[in-house]
Amino acid sequence: MTTFTLAHLSDPHLPPMPRPTLGELAGKRVIGYVNWTRNRHRVHRSEVIDALIADLKARRPDHVAVTGDLVNIALPAEIMRAAEWLRSVGSTDDVTLVPGNHDAYVAAAAAHVARAWGDYMRGDDADAAHFPFVRRRGPLTLIGLTTAVPTAPFRATGRLGRTQIAALDALLGSLADDGNFRVLLLHHPLQSAPHRRHARLTDSAALRTLLRRHGVDLVLHGHDHRHAVTYVDGPLTRIPVIGVPSASVAAGSHREPAAYNLFAITRGNAGWHVEMTTRGLRHDGITVLRKDVLL
Repeated sequence: MTTFTLAHLSDPHLPPMPRPTLGELAGKRVIGYVNWTRNRHRVHRSEVIDALIADLKARRPDHVAVTGDLVNIALPAEIMRAAEWLRSVGSTDDVTLVPGNHDAYVAAAAAHVARAWGDYMRGDDADAAHFPFVRRRGPLTLIGLTTAVPTAPFRATGRLGRTQIAALDALLGSLADDGNFRVLLLHHPLQSAPHRRHARLTDSAALRTLLRRHGVDLVLHGHDHRHAVTYVDGPLTRIPVIGVPSASVAAGSHREPAAYNLFAITRGNAGWHVEMTTRGLRHDGITVLRKDVLL
């Protein structure tokens, strides 16, 4: 039996933030910039994300999934720097990306993101980024969604929208007999705590309905900056839904320190077997934080 290893990280909020022009700070960006200069620059550290990526590369995963929020307020210079960072993580064949709400901080960011990161968000048979998309890597079928939409100040909600939901319905139906291990990638979690209503996926009920009807084998997300292992109903079995902390949070803050997950996926006689290893930051460096058997 051959094991395929998938790495998952999210929410690097890549530091440092380039200095914006006055014109770029119009609207919502000014709030995000003030928040960054007052607090977030102490939490999201370049030395942390560098150490995490070095550790990830040392594990030699077969593929890397990144579930959004590469940037902070979606400045054009941030987006270009994030493209360089993506290339440092791996090639467009070896890394799959879906965007987060900070990547869509303002409406004008969409065109910059599509140009700079599009090849990491493009399906195997597509010539441009389009959601949902499908990538096949070894025994995996990766399905990418976008929940990234511009929102009002002090809100971080996500939305799939009717068009994407309808397309996903058809896509999952076509993959029913795919035979591969189906991994769904999105930024926002399927379920949010009541105090996170301002940051929830607004049409998550529609997505959960599709998963009950068609099923996938694993759902990966970010957004909440914390470890999360939950399950939702599929047509036959429960589906693991896994969230991961921000990949750049320093130890000693009130947030969970940086971490990423490694999924060892093996097809056995009784079906799929999945072991998850969480590697993350402690004061003495990157180490194993936990191990779980998901399937």
